[in-house]
Amino acid sequence: MVEWWTSLGVMMKVLWGITLSASLIFVIQSVMTFIGADADFNADFDTDIDGGGADIDGTGGHSGMGLLTFRNFVNFCLGFGWTSVLLKEQIASQSVLFTVAAIIGIGLVAIVMLLFKWISGMQESGNIDVFKQAVDCTGKVYLAIPAERKGEGKVQISINNAVREYNAVTDGSALPTGTDIRVVEVVSASTLLVEEVNTLII
Repeated sequence: MVEWWTSLGVMMKVLWGITLSASLIFVIQSVMTFIGADADFNADFDTDIDGGGADIDGTGGHSGMGLLTFRNFVNFCLGFGWTSVLLKEQIASQSVLFTVAAIIGIGLVAIVMLLFKWISGMQESGNIDVFKQAVDCTGKVYLAIPAERKGEGKVQISINNAVREYNAVTDGSALPTGTDIRVVEVVSASTLLVEEVNTLII
């Protein structure tokens, strides 16, 4: 193993480093998703990436599934890395190789986003009546929510012991990623009105 690694050039070491790191993180994310811990994992990383609540997808919070998330970054690196290392011998030109790898990486991101959108749709059309069961549920902000309904963010709440993701708006000040929230009202089947738990008067 050591001999194989030392025999690699600098570029291949970088590619293998990206590939193996992305693969490891992907496995960890998948396991955490199945055990229900994915919400905190993504919230922590997104807090670091977006600098304390900024909308990193550049859409003002209108996107149902943020494009520039940590999960999508890992998926891109996964597709890009494995394509690069597996096709290096078949594609002599580095520019062509990296172009093909980038296209496959973007394609993998698109496939995963469509898969999550489909799963979300299945959840919404399943046995959970969001209009009856979401009000008063608590959770966390997943993508920052702009103030005074000026845009949508995303929240993850627990309904019937299952973590669900919904678009969200708020009437108050902006809510950064990781903020504890409570559902005040169901705006639509996919959008909730929320407020920060710490602002509640008991």
